[in-house]
Amino acid sequence: MHRRTERLLLRRWRDSDRVPFAALNADPDVMRHFPGTLDRVASDGMVARIEADFDRYGYGLWAVERLDTGEFIGFTGLQWIPFEAHFTPALEVGWRLARSAWGHGYATEAAREALHVAFTEAGVPEVVSMTIPGNERSQAVMHRLGMVRDPADDFDHPRLPANSPIRPHVLYRLRYAQWAGPAR
Repeated sequence: MHRRTERLLLRRWRDSDRVPFAALNADPDVMRHFPGTLDRVASDGMVARIEADFDRYGYGLWAVERLDTGEFIGFTGLQWIPFEAHFTPALEVGWRLARSAWGHGYATEAAREALHVAFTEAGVPEVVSMTIPGNERSQAVMHRLGMVRDPADDFDHPRLPANSPIRPHVLYRLRYAQWAGPAR
């Protein structure tokens, strides 16, 4: 199942996406707010997990392609949080784009379409998003989506070591009742 926005195609993954996705995951600037960069094997493993989620749920982290150029620029979409925390089970909206795609509004545009799927097709009452406190770019996207942060929801990521500087996370929420409506 693919989705279209004004400028983007959100689609299932192709083998041809693996090389540019591995390059994106190996970029230290793109991965600055994650535990580290990913090598090709880990990157390909992530694609396999993403595709398994599509098979299981009918939605997931779509490969994002610019309509005007056909260029693969990263992913945006939905995933069920794979760990236990005070807010789980929860469906997360997330994104990871190549540096060349930053600053053009693509993450917000694609995430709005993902929220449309979450609320109208998956039927969830709430969607969350998370990042580290220093990731101002992602938090700006969350704000543009209408998501709200309550500092009482902030948490330490359970899959990161206690001494990791990126263990503290902020959590944003968007309830169906607060959602601005379809991305169209």
